[in-house]
Amino acid sequence: MPRRSLARLLKDEFSHYTLNLFRQDLLAGLTVAAVALPLALAFGVASGATAAAGLVTAILSGVLIGALSGAPYQVSGPTGAMSAILILLVQKYGLPGIWVAGVLAGALLFTIGLLRLGRFIAFIPAPVITGFTSGIALVIAIGQIDNLLGVQTAPADSSALKLLGYFRQGITPDWNSLIVGALVIVTMLAMPAKWNARFPSSLLGIILATAVTVLFNLPTRVIGVIPQTLVLDDRLTLAAIPWAQLPELLGPTLAITSLGAVESLLCGAVASNMTGVRLQANQELIAQGIGNLLIPFFGGVPATAAIARTSVGIKSGGQTRMVSFIHAFVLLASMFILAPIISRVPLAALAGVLVVTAWRMNEWESIHYIFTHRFKTAIVTFALTLLATITLDLTQAILIGAFVSGAVFLNQSASITIDVQEVDPEKLRKRGIQNAGTCRHVRVAYLTGPLFFASTGNFNESFAQFADTHALILSMRGVPLIDTSGLQALNTLREKLARRNVTLMLAGLHDDVQRMLERGGLVAAIGLDNLFWSADQAIVAAEQRGCAYCSLEEK
Repeated sequence: MPRRSLARLLKDEFSHYTLNLFRQDLLAGLTVAAVALPLALAFGVASGATAAAGLVTAILSGVLIGALSGAPYQVSGPTGAMSAILILLVQKYGLPGIWVAGVLAGALLFTIGLLRLGRFIAFIPAPVITGFTSGIALVIAIGQIDNLLGVQTAPADSSALKLLGYFRQGITPDWNSLIVGALVIVTMLAMPAKWNARFPSSLLGIILATAVTVLFNLPTRVIGVIPQTLVLDDRLTLAAIPWAQLPELLGPTLAITSLGAVESLLCGAVASNMTGVRLQANQELIAQGIGNLLIPFFGGVPATAAIARTSVGIKSGGQTRMVSFIHAFVLLASMFILAPIISRVPLAALAGVLVVTAWRMNEWESIHYIFTHRFKTAIVTFALTLLATITLDLTQAILIGAFVSGAVFLNQSASITIDVQEVDPEKLRKRGIQNAGTCRHVRVAYLTGPLFFASTGNFNESFAQFADTHALILSMRGVPLIDTSGLQALNTLREKLARRNVTLMLAGLHDDVQRMLERGGLVAAIGLDNLFWSADQAIVAAEQRGCAYCSLEEK
Protein backbone atom coordinates (compact mmCIF):
# COMPACT_ATOMS: atom_id res chain seq x y z
CA MET A 1 0.00 0.00 0.00
CA PRO A 2 1.16 3.61 -0.57
CA ARG A 3 1.43 4.22 3.21
CA ARG A 4 4.08 1.54 3.55
CA SER A 5 5.81 2.83 0.45
CA LEU A 6 6.04 6.28 2.06
CA ALA A 7 7.42 4.71 5.23
CA ARG A 8 10.17 3.04 3.23
CA LEU A 9 10.93 6.30 1.45
CA LEU A 10 11.26 8.18 4.74
CA LYS A 11 13.38 5.44 6.27
CA ASP A 12 15.79 5.44 3.32
CA GLU A 13 15.90 9.21 3.39
CA PHE A 14 16.55 9.86 7.06
CA SER A 15 18.13 6.65 8.41
CA HIS A 16 21.61 8.14 8.04
CA TYR A 17 20.72 11.83 8.35
CA THR A 18 23.51 13.92 9.84
CA LEU A 19 24.13 17.51 10.88
CA ASN A 20 26.21 18.01 7.76
CA LEU A 21 23.30 16.92 5.56
CA PHE A 22 21.02 19.28 7.47
CA ARG A 23 23.40 22.18 6.72
CA GLN A 24 23.16 21.35 3.03
CA ASP A 25 19.37 21.19 3.23
CA LEU A 26 19.26 24.48 5.15
CA LEU A 27 21.28 26.32 2.51
CA ALA A 28 19.22 24.80 -0.29
CA GLY A 29 15.95 25.62 1.49
CA LEU A 30 16.95 29.27 1.94
CA THR A 31 17.87 29.48 -1.76
CA VAL A 32 14.59 27.89 -2.85
CA ALA A 33 12.65 30.29 -0.63
CA ALA A 34 14.36 33.27 -2.28
CA VAL A 35 13.25 31.94 -5.67
CA ALA A 36 9.78 30.96 -4.48
CA LEU A 37 8.82 34.23 -2.78
CA PRO A 38 8.42 36.41 -5.89
CA LEU A 39 6.92 33.52 -7.85
CA ALA A 40 4.35 32.75 -5.15
CA LEU A 41 3.25 36.39 -5.07
CA ALA A 42 3.14 36.61 -8.86
CA PHE A 43 1.29 33.36 -9.44
CA GLY A 44 -1.23 34.21 -6.74
CA VAL A 45 -2.12 37.39 -8.61
CA ALA A 46 -1.96 35.66 -12.00
CA SER A 47 -4.46 33.05 -10.79
CA GLY A 48 -7.09 35.72 -10.26
CA ALA A 49 -6.73 35.44 -6.49
CA THR A 50 -4.33 37.52 -4.38
CA ALA A 51 -0.63 37.59 -3.63
CA ALA A 52 -1.49 36.39 -0.13
CA ALA A 53 -3.27 33.35 -1.60
CA GLY A 54 -0.15 32.47 -3.57
CA LEU A 55 2.00 32.82 -0.46
CA VAL A 56 -0.33 30.63 1.63
CA THR A 57 -0.35 28.02 -1.15
CA ALA A 58 3.45 27.91 -1.25
CA ILE A 59 3.73 27.55 2.52
CA LEU A 60 1.10 24.84 2.93
CA SER A 61 2.13 22.82 -0.11
CA GLY A 62 5.75 23.00 1.00
CA VAL A 63 4.78 21.29 4.26
CA LEU A 64 1.80 19.08 3.37
CA ILE A 65 2.81 17.87 -0.09
CA GLY A 66 6.50 17.88 0.81
CA ALA A 67 5.87 15.55 3.76
CA LEU A 68 3.95 13.00 1.63
CA SER A 69 5.86 13.38 -1.64
CA GLY A 70 7.10 10.41 -3.64
CA ALA A 71 10.69 11.71 -3.77
CA PRO A 72 12.99 13.72 -1.49
CA TYR A 73 13.59 16.50 -4.02
CA GLN A 74 10.04 17.60 -4.98
CA VAL A 75 9.08 21.17 -4.02
CA SER A 76 5.46 22.13 -4.68
CA GLY A 77 3.58 25.42 -4.85
CA PRO A 78 1.58 27.66 -7.18
CA THR A 79 2.84 27.50 -10.77
CA GLY A 80 2.43 29.46 -13.95
CA ALA A 81 0.79 26.61 -15.80
CA MET A 82 -1.87 26.24 -13.12
CA SER A 83 -2.48 29.98 -12.95
CA ALA A 84 -3.33 29.94 -16.68
CA ILE A 85 -6.23 27.60 -15.95
CA LEU A 86 -7.34 29.39 -12.81
CA ILE A 87 -7.52 32.91 -14.29
CA LEU A 88 -10.13 31.73 -16.80
CA LEU A 89 -11.95 29.80 -14.11
CA VAL A 90 -12.18 32.74 -11.72
CA GLN A 91 -13.62 34.94 -14.50
CA LYS A 92 -16.57 32.55 -14.83
CA TYR A 93 -17.14 31.28 -11.31
CA GLY A 94 -15.21 33.57 -8.99
CA LEU A 95 -12.90 32.40 -6.22
CA PRO A 96 -15.37 29.74 -4.98
CA GLY A 97 -15.04 28.10 -8.39
CA ILE A 98 -11.25 27.86 -7.96
CA TRP A 99 -11.57 26.40 -4.48
CA VAL A 100 -14.24 23.82 -5.30
CA ALA A 101 -12.52 22.68 -8.51
CA GLY A 102 -9.27 22.45 -6.53
CA VAL A 103 -10.85 20.24 -3.87
CA LEU A 104 -12.47 17.99 -6.49
CA ALA A 105 -9.18 17.77 -8.39
CA GLY A 106 -7.40 16.89 -5.15
CA ALA A 107 -9.86 14.06 -4.51
CA LEU A 108 -9.37 12.81 -8.06
CA LEU A 109 -5.58 12.96 -7.83
CA PHE A 110 -5.70 11.08 -4.54
CA THR A 111 -7.89 8.39 -6.09
CA ILE A 112 -5.63 8.03 -9.14
CA GLY A 113 -2.61 7.59 -6.90
CA LEU A 114 -4.39 5.20 -4.53
CA LEU A 115 -5.48 3.00 -7.47
CA ARG A 116 -1.92 3.11 -8.82
CA LEU A 117 -2.93 4.58 -12.16
CA GLY A 118 -0.12 7.13 -12.30
CA ARG A 119 1.59 5.45 -15.24
CA PHE A 120 -1.32 6.34 -17.52
CA ILE A 121 -0.43 10.03 -17.19
CA ALA A 122 2.75 9.25 -19.15
CA PHE A 123 0.62 8.32 -22.16
CA ILE A 124 0.28 11.99 -23.14
CA PRO A 125 2.63 12.46 -26.14
CA ALA A 126 5.62 14.80 -25.86
CA PRO A 127 4.49 17.19 -28.68
CA VAL A 128 1.18 17.64 -26.84
CA ILE A 129 2.97 18.57 -23.60
CA THR A 130 5.32 20.91 -25.49
CA GLY A 131 2.45 22.63 -27.34
CA PHE A 132 0.40 22.82 -24.16
CA THR A 133 3.32 24.38 -22.27
CA SER A 134 3.90 26.99 -24.97
CA GLY A 135 0.18 27.74 -25.08
CA ILE A 136 0.11 28.22 -21.32
CA ALA A 137 3.13 30.52 -21.57
CA LEU A 138 1.14 32.68 -24.01
CA VAL A 139 -1.90 32.60 -21.72
CA ILE A 140 0.24 33.84 -18.81
CA ALA A 141 1.90 36.58 -20.85
CA ILE A 142 -1.39 37.80 -22.33
CA GLY A 143 -2.99 37.76 -18.89
CA GLN A 144 -0.30 40.15 -17.58
CA ILE A 145 -0.62 42.80 -20.28
CA ASP A 146 -3.09 44.79 -18.18
CA ASN A 147 -0.78 44.94 -15.16
CA LEU A 148 2.27 45.60 -17.32
CA LEU A 149 0.61 48.51 -19.11
CA GLY A 150 -1.23 49.73 -16.02
CA VAL A 151 -4.66 49.49 -17.67
CA GLN A 152 -7.92 47.71 -16.97
CA THR A 153 -9.68 45.99 -19.87
CA ALA A 154 -12.78 43.82 -20.00
CA PRO A 155 -12.33 40.06 -19.45
CA ALA A 156 -12.64 37.73 -22.44
CA ASP A 157 -13.64 34.09 -22.88
CA SER A 158 -10.18 33.13 -24.15
CA SER A 159 -6.66 34.49 -24.28
CA ALA A 160 -6.86 34.83 -28.06
CA LEU A 161 -9.94 37.08 -27.78
CA LYS A 162 -8.24 39.02 -24.97
CA LEU A 163 -5.23 39.67 -27.21
CA LEU A 164 -7.42 40.74 -30.14
CA GLY A 165 -9.20 43.16 -27.83
CA TYR A 166 -6.04 45.18 -27.36
CA PHE A 167 -5.86 45.81 -31.12
CA ARG A 168 -9.55 46.58 -31.50
CA GLN A 169 -9.65 49.28 -28.85
CA GLY A 170 -7.26 52.11 -28.24
CA ILE A 171 -5.04 51.50 -25.22
CA THR A 172 -3.20 54.30 -23.47
CA PRO A 173 -0.51 52.73 -21.27
CA ASP A 174 0.48 54.06 -17.89
CA TRP A 175 4.15 54.85 -18.43
CA ASN A 176 4.98 54.49 -14.74
CA SER A 177 3.76 50.90 -14.71
CA LEU A 178 5.48 50.16 -17.99
CA ILE A 179 8.81 51.50 -16.70
CA VAL A 180 8.52 49.44 -13.49
CA GLY A 181 7.69 46.25 -15.40
CA ALA A 182 10.46 46.88 -17.93
CA LEU A 183 12.97 47.32 -15.09
CA VAL A 184 12.15 43.84 -13.78
CA ILE A 185 12.29 42.28 -17.25
CA VAL A 186 15.66 43.84 -18.05
CA THR A 187 17.06 42.81 -14.67
CA MET A 188 16.00 39.19 -15.11
CA LEU A 189 17.28 38.94 -18.69
CA ALA A 190 20.53 40.84 -18.19
CA MET A 191 21.65 39.28 -14.91
CA PRO A 192 24.46 36.74 -15.53
CA ALA A 193 23.65 33.12 -14.78
CA LYS A 194 26.43 32.78 -12.19
CA TRP A 195 25.02 35.78 -10.28
CA ASN A 196 21.51 34.40 -10.56
CA ALA A 197 22.70 31.19 -8.92
CA ARG A 198 23.70 33.22 -5.85
CA PHE A 199 20.75 35.63 -5.76
CA PRO A 200 17.53 35.11 -7.82
CA SER A 201 17.15 37.71 -10.55
CA SER A 202 13.38 37.79 -10.06
CA LEU A 203 13.77 38.76 -6.41
CA LEU A 204 16.39 41.40 -7.28
CA GLY A 205 14.10 42.82 -9.97
CA ILE A 206 11.20 43.13 -7.55
CA ILE A 207 13.42 44.77 -4.92
CA LEU A 208 14.70 47.33 -7.44
CA ALA A 209 11.22 48.01 -8.84
CA THR A 210 9.73 48.47 -5.37
CA ALA A 211 12.59 50.75 -4.32
CA VAL A 212 12.16 52.92 -7.43
CA THR A 213 8.39 53.11 -6.88
CA VAL A 214 8.80 54.18 -3.25
CA LEU A 215 11.71 56.61 -3.80
CA PHE A 216 10.07 58.42 -6.71
CA ASN A 217 6.55 57.99 -5.36
CA LEU A 218 5.31 56.52 -8.64
CA PRO A 219 1.50 56.19 -8.79
CA THR A 220 1.25 52.51 -9.68
CA ARG A 221 -1.04 49.78 -8.41
CA VAL A 222 0.51 47.67 -5.67
CA ILE A 223 -0.20 44.30 -4.04
CA GLY A 224 -1.86 45.78 -0.99
CA VAL A 225 -2.20 44.43 2.52
CA ILE A 226 -0.72 40.99 3.18
CA PRO A 227 -2.66 39.26 5.99
CA GLN A 228 -0.30 37.85 8.60
CA THR A 229 -2.15 34.57 8.92
CA LEU A 230 -2.33 31.19 7.17
CA VAL A 231 -6.14 31.21 7.33
CA LEU A 232 -7.31 33.93 4.93
CA ASP A 233 -10.66 35.64 5.19
CA ASP A 234 -11.37 34.63 1.58
CA ARG A 235 -11.34 30.85 1.77
CA LEU A 236 -13.53 27.86 1.05
CA THR A 237 -16.30 27.14 3.51
CA LEU A 238 -19.24 24.77 3.25
CA ALA A 239 -21.55 27.75 2.96
CA ALA A 240 -19.53 29.14 0.01
CA ILE A 241 -19.74 25.97 -2.11
CA PRO A 242 -21.78 26.70 -5.28
CA TRP A 243 -23.70 23.41 -5.23
CA ALA A 244 -25.80 24.32 -8.27
CA GLN A 245 -22.66 24.89 -10.36
CA LEU A 246 -20.90 21.62 -9.51
CA PRO A 247 -21.75 19.97 -12.89
CA GLU A 248 -20.27 22.99 -14.69
CA LEU A 249 -17.07 22.66 -12.69
CA LEU A 250 -16.43 19.13 -13.95
CA GLY A 251 -14.44 20.38 -16.98
CA PRO A 252 -12.20 22.72 -14.94
CA THR A 253 -11.72 19.92 -12.38
CA LEU A 254 -10.45 17.57 -15.06
CA ALA A 255 -8.17 20.31 -16.40
CA ILE A 256 -6.67 20.97 -12.95
CA THR A 257 -6.31 17.23 -12.33
CA SER A 258 -4.61 16.59 -15.67
CA LEU A 259 -2.25 19.52 -15.33
CA GLY A 260 -1.48 18.78 -11.69
CA ALA A 261 -0.60 15.18 -12.48
CA VAL A 262 1.37 15.91 -15.66
CA GLU A 263 3.35 18.81 -14.20
CA SER A 264 4.14 16.96 -10.97
CA LEU A 265 5.27 13.79 -12.71
CA LEU A 266 7.18 15.75 -15.36
CA CYS A 267 8.96 17.63 -12.58
CA GLY A 268 9.78 14.28 -10.98
CA ALA A 269 11.15 12.93 -14.26
CA VAL A 270 13.43 15.95 -14.73
CA ALA A 271 14.63 15.78 -11.12
CA SER A 272 15.14 12.02 -11.35
CA ASN A 273 17.52 12.54 -14.27
CA MET A 274 19.42 15.11 -12.20
CA THR A 275 19.70 13.00 -9.04
CA GLY A 276 19.34 9.38 -10.11
CA VAL A 277 16.60 8.95 -7.48
CA ARG A 278 13.38 7.56 -8.92
CA LEU A 279 10.07 9.29 -8.25
CA GLN A 280 7.33 7.09 -6.79
CA ALA A 281 4.62 8.39 -9.11
CA ASN A 282 1.56 7.08 -7.31
CA GLN A 283 2.76 8.31 -3.93
CA GLU A 284 3.40 11.72 -5.50
CA LEU A 285 -0.17 11.86 -6.82
CA ILE A 286 -1.49 10.93 -3.38
CA ALA A 287 0.54 13.78 -1.89
CA GLN A 288 -0.72 16.25 -4.50
CA GLY A 289 -4.26 15.05 -3.90
CA ILE A 290 -4.16 15.49 -0.12
CA GLY A 291 -2.50 18.89 -0.43
CA ASN A 292 -5.04 20.23 -2.89
CA LEU A 293 -7.90 18.81 -0.84
CA LEU A 294 -6.86 20.92 2.17
CA ILE A 295 -5.30 24.10 0.75
CA PRO A 296 -8.58 25.71 -0.48
CA PHE A 297 -9.94 25.66 3.10
CA PHE A 298 -7.09 28.04 4.01
CA GLY A 299 -7.73 30.33 1.02
CA GLY A 300 -4.96 28.99 -1.23
CA VAL A 301 -5.08 27.98 -4.88
CA PRO A 302 -4.31 24.57 -6.46
CA ALA A 303 -0.63 23.61 -6.38
CA THR A 304 1.66 21.26 -8.28
CA ALA A 305 5.30 20.26 -8.08
CA ALA A 306 7.36 23.12 -9.48
CA ILE A 307 10.29 22.37 -11.78
CA ALA A 308 12.03 25.70 -11.18
CA ARG A 309 12.01 25.42 -7.38
CA THR A 310 12.82 21.70 -7.41
CA SER A 311 15.82 22.13 -9.72
CA VAL A 312 17.12 25.04 -7.64
CA GLY A 313 16.94 22.87 -4.54
CA ILE A 314 18.89 20.09 -6.22
CA LYS A 315 21.53 22.40 -7.67
CA SER A 316 21.93 24.06 -4.25
CA GLY A 317 22.87 20.72 -2.70
CA GLY A 318 19.55 19.71 -1.16
CA GLN A 319 19.46 16.09 0.03
CA THR A 320 16.04 15.44 1.56
CA ARG A 321 12.49 16.80 1.79
CA MET A 322 13.76 19.06 4.57
CA VAL A 323 14.47 21.50 1.73
CA SER A 324 10.72 21.79 1.10
CA PHE A 325 10.00 22.25 4.82
CA ILE A 326 12.70 24.90 5.30
CA HIS A 327 11.57 26.84 2.23
CA ALA A 328 8.01 26.82 3.61
CA PHE A 329 9.08 28.05 7.06
CA VAL A 330 11.17 30.84 5.52
CA LEU A 331 8.13 31.95 3.48
CA LEU A 332 6.02 31.83 6.63
CA ALA A 333 8.55 34.04 8.41
CA SER A 334 8.53 36.42 5.44
CA MET A 335 4.75 36.72 5.72
CA PHE A 336 5.06 38.03 9.28
CA ILE A 337 8.29 40.00 9.01
CA LEU A 338 8.18 41.39 5.47
CA ALA A 339 4.41 41.90 5.07
CA PRO A 340 4.62 45.75 5.14
CA ILE A 341 7.30 45.71 2.43
CA ILE A 342 5.58 43.04 0.30
CA SER A 343 2.35 45.07 0.37
CA ARG A 344 4.11 47.87 -1.55
CA VAL A 345 5.37 45.68 -4.40
CA PRO A 346 3.93 47.03 -7.70
CA LEU A 347 1.68 44.70 -9.72
CA ALA A 348 3.66 45.77 -12.79
CA ALA A 349 6.78 44.28 -11.18
CA LEU A 350 5.02 40.95 -10.72
CA ALA A 351 3.84 41.20 -14.33
CA GLY A 352 7.47 41.59 -15.41
CA VAL A 353 8.42 38.45 -13.48
CA LEU A 354 5.59 36.50 -15.12
CA VAL A 355 6.42 37.67 -18.64
CA VAL A 356 10.01 36.43 -18.32
CA THR A 357 8.84 33.25 -16.59
CA ALA A 358 6.40 32.63 -19.45
CA TRP A 359 9.20 33.01 -21.98
CA ARG A 360 11.40 30.58 -20.08
CA MET A 361 8.55 28.08 -19.66
CA ASN A 362 8.71 27.16 -23.33
CA GLU A 363 10.54 23.91 -23.99
CA TRP A 364 12.81 25.54 -26.56
CA GLU A 365 15.04 22.51 -26.93
CA SER A 366 12.09 20.26 -27.81
CA ILE A 367 10.62 22.89 -30.14
CA HIS A 368 13.93 23.31 -31.94
CA TYR A 369 14.30 19.54 -32.24
CA ILE A 370 10.93 18.80 -33.87
CA PHE A 371 11.14 21.80 -36.23
CA THR A 372 14.79 21.25 -37.17
CA HIS A 373 14.16 17.60 -38.05
CA ARG A 374 10.84 18.50 -39.72
CA PHE A 375 8.73 15.90 -37.92
CA LYS A 376 5.46 16.83 -39.60
CA THR A 377 3.22 14.94 -37.20
CA ALA A 378 4.91 16.45 -34.15
CA ILE A 379 4.82 19.95 -35.68
CA VAL A 380 1.09 19.71 -36.47
CA THR A 381 0.32 18.29 -33.03
CA PHE A 382 2.37 21.02 -31.34
CA ALA A 383 0.68 23.80 -33.35
CA LEU A 384 -2.85 22.46 -32.84
CA THR A 385 -2.35 22.05 -29.10
CA LEU A 386 -0.86 25.55 -28.78
CA LEU A 387 -3.71 27.17 -30.74
CA ALA A 388 -6.33 25.18 -28.85
CA THR A 389 -4.79 26.26 -25.54
CA ILE A 390 -5.12 29.98 -26.27
CA THR A 391 -8.51 29.77 -28.02
CA LEU A 392 -10.38 27.00 -26.18
CA ASP A 393 -10.70 25.50 -22.74
CA LEU A 394 -7.42 23.98 -21.57
CA THR A 395 -9.04 20.58 -21.08
CA GLN A 396 -10.13 20.62 -24.70
CA ALA A 397 -6.59 21.56 -25.73
CA ILE A 398 -5.14 18.46 -24.05
CA LEU A 399 -7.87 16.24 -25.53
CA ILE A 400 -7.38 17.64 -29.05
CA GLY A 401 -3.61 17.19 -28.94
CA ALA A 402 -3.89 13.69 -27.50
CA PHE A 403 -6.53 12.75 -30.10
CA VAL A 404 -4.37 13.92 -33.01
CA SER A 405 -1.31 12.07 -31.70
CA GLY A 406 -3.38 8.98 -30.97
CA ALA A 407 -4.92 8.99 -34.44
CA VAL A 408 -1.53 9.30 -36.11
CA PHE A 409 -0.04 6.58 -33.92
CA LEU A 410 -3.00 4.30 -34.65
CA ASN A 411 -2.59 4.87 -38.37
CA GLN A 412 1.11 4.04 -38.19
CA SER A 413 0.49 0.98 -36.02
CA ALA A 414 -2.17 -0.33 -38.42
CA SER A 415 0.33 -0.76 -41.25
CA ILE A 416 1.14 -4.43 -40.66
CA THR A 417 3.68 -5.79 -43.16
CA ILE A 418 2.94 -9.16 -44.76
CA ASP A 419 5.57 -10.68 -47.05
CA VAL A 420 4.40 -13.93 -48.72
CA GLN A 421 7.19 -16.07 -50.21
CA GLU A 422 7.46 -19.45 -51.87
CA VAL A 423 9.95 -21.83 -50.30
CA ASP A 424 13.45 -21.34 -51.74
CA PRO A 425 15.50 -24.60 -51.53
CA GLU A 426 18.81 -22.80 -51.99
CA LYS A 427 18.19 -20.45 -49.05
CA LEU A 428 17.17 -23.38 -46.86
CA ARG A 429 20.34 -25.31 -47.70
CA LYS A 430 22.45 -22.26 -46.85
CA ARG A 431 20.84 -22.25 -43.42
CA GLY A 432 21.79 -25.91 -42.98
CA ILE A 433 18.32 -27.35 -43.62
CA GLN A 434 18.53 -30.36 -45.93
CA ASN A 435 15.67 -32.28 -47.53
CA ALA A 436 13.42 -29.22 -47.57
CA GLY A 437 12.27 -26.86 -50.27
CA THR A 438 11.48 -29.53 -52.87
CA CYS A 439 7.77 -28.72 -52.75
CA ARG A 440 6.70 -25.58 -54.60
CA HIS A 441 3.27 -25.62 -52.96
CA VAL A 442 4.37 -24.49 -49.50
CA ARG A 443 4.23 -20.75 -48.87
CA VAL A 444 5.51 -18.74 -45.94
CA ALA A 445 4.02 -15.38 -44.92
CA TYR A 446 6.24 -13.20 -42.69
CA LEU A 447 4.10 -10.87 -40.55
CA THR A 448 5.51 -7.73 -38.89
CA GLY A 449 3.33 -5.53 -36.73
CA PRO A 450 0.38 -5.89 -34.36
CA LEU A 451 -2.63 -7.85 -35.63
CA PHE A 452 -5.51 -5.82 -34.22
CA PHE A 453 -8.73 -4.18 -35.38
CA ALA A 454 -7.01 -1.47 -37.41
CA SER A 455 -4.79 -3.89 -39.37
CA THR A 456 -7.25 -6.73 -40.13
CA GLY A 457 -8.24 -5.15 -43.45
CA ASN A 458 -4.68 -5.36 -44.75
CA PHE A 459 -4.40 -8.90 -43.36
CA ASN A 460 -7.54 -10.10 -45.15
CA GLU A 461 -6.51 -8.53 -48.48
CA SER A 462 -3.09 -10.19 -48.37
CA PHE A 463 -4.64 -13.68 -48.22
CA ALA A 464 -7.60 -13.13 -50.53
CA GLN A 465 -6.27 -15.41 -53.30
CA PHE A 466 -4.21 -18.57 -52.86
CA ALA A 467 -4.13 -21.25 -55.53
CA ASP A 468 -2.08 -24.50 -55.71
CA THR A 469 -1.12 -24.22 -52.07
CA HIS A 470 -0.55 -27.25 -49.89
CA ALA A 471 0.39 -25.43 -46.67
CA LEU A 472 0.45 -21.79 -45.60
CA ILE A 473 2.89 -20.96 -42.80
CA LEU A 474 2.42 -17.71 -40.89
CA SER A 475 5.71 -16.63 -39.34
CA MET A 476 4.46 -14.42 -36.48
CA ARG A 477 7.69 -13.66 -34.64
CA GLY A 478 7.19 -10.00 -35.58
CA VAL A 479 3.63 -9.86 -34.20
CA PRO A 480 3.82 -8.48 -30.63
CA LEU A 481 0.08 -8.54 -29.92
CA ILE A 482 -3.28 -9.67 -31.24
CA ASP A 483 -6.79 -8.62 -30.22
CA THR A 484 -10.22 -10.18 -30.73
CA SER A 485 -10.54 -8.65 -34.22
CA GLY A 486 -7.21 -10.22 -35.11
CA LEU A 487 -8.37 -13.56 -33.71
CA GLN A 488 -11.52 -13.43 -35.83
CA ALA A 489 -9.51 -12.57 -38.96
CA LEU A 490 -7.12 -15.44 -38.29
CA ASN A 491 -9.99 -17.88 -37.71
CA THR A 492 -11.71 -16.75 -40.93
CA LEU A 493 -8.48 -17.44 -42.83
CA ARG A 494 -8.22 -20.88 -41.22
CA GLU A 495 -11.78 -21.77 -42.23
CA LYS A 496 -11.27 -20.55 -45.80
CA LEU A 497 -8.05 -22.53 -46.17
CA ALA A 498 -9.66 -25.65 -44.65
CA ARG A 499 -12.36 -25.58 -47.33
CA ARG A 500 -9.56 -25.73 -49.92
CA ASN A 501 -7.73 -28.52 -48.07
CA VAL A 502 -4.88 -26.14 -47.22
CA THR A 503 -3.12 -26.60 -43.88
CA LEU A 504 -2.53 -23.47 -41.80
CA MET A 505 0.64 -23.52 -39.68
CA LEU A 506 1.84 -20.91 -37.21
CA ALA A 507 5.46 -20.27 -36.27
CA GLY A 508 7.34 -18.03 -33.83
CA LEU A 509 4.40 -17.11 -31.59
CA HIS A 510 5.03 -14.71 -28.69
CA ASP A 511 3.77 -15.97 -25.34
CA ASP A 512 1.08 -13.29 -25.08
CA VAL A 513 -0.12 -13.98 -28.62
CA GLN A 514 -0.26 -17.73 -27.99
CA ARG A 515 -2.26 -17.19 -24.80
CA MET A 516 -4.78 -15.11 -26.76
CA LEU A 517 -5.02 -17.87 -29.39
CA GLU A 518 -5.63 -20.42 -26.65
CA ARG A 519 -8.36 -18.30 -25.09
CA GLY A 520 -9.98 -17.78 -28.50
CA GLY A 521 -9.99 -21.54 -29.23
CA LEU A 522 -7.68 -21.18 -32.23
CA VAL A 523 -4.92 -23.38 -30.84
CA ALA A 524 -7.37 -26.25 -30.54
CA ALA A 525 -8.82 -25.54 -33.98
CA ILE A 526 -5.43 -25.31 -35.73
CA GLY A 527 -3.91 -28.12 -33.69
CA LEU A 528 -0.83 -28.22 -31.53
CA ASP A 529 0.96 -30.21 -34.25
CA ASN A 530 0.68 -27.12 -36.48
CA LEU A 531 2.45 -24.77 -34.04
CA PHE A 532 6.23 -24.46 -34.48
CA TRP A 533 9.13 -22.59 -32.97
CA SER A 534 10.35 -21.40 -36.36
CA ALA A 535 9.22 -21.19 -39.96
CA ASP A 536 12.05 -23.61 -40.94
CA GLN A 537 10.60 -26.34 -38.70
CA ALA A 538 7.16 -25.75 -40.17
CA ILE A 539 8.50 -26.04 -43.73
CA VAL A 540 10.16 -29.38 -42.99
CA ALA A 541 6.98 -30.70 -41.35
CA ALA A 542 4.77 -29.52 -44.23
CA GLU A 543 6.87 -31.34 -46.81
CA GLN A 544 7.19 -34.51 -44.77
CA ARG A 545 3.41 -34.80 -44.58
CA GLY A 546 3.17 -35.07 -48.36
CA CYS A 547 1.58 -32.84 -50.95
CA ALA A 548 -1.38 -33.77 -53.16
CA TYR A 549 -0.31 -31.28 -55.84
CA CYS A 550 3.11 -32.88 -56.14
CA SER A 551 1.50 -36.32 -56.48
CA LEU A 552 -0.64 -35.08 -59.37
CA GLU A 553 2.37 -33.54 -61.11
CA GLU A 554 4.31 -36.83 -60.84
CA LYS A 555 1.46 -38.67 -62.55
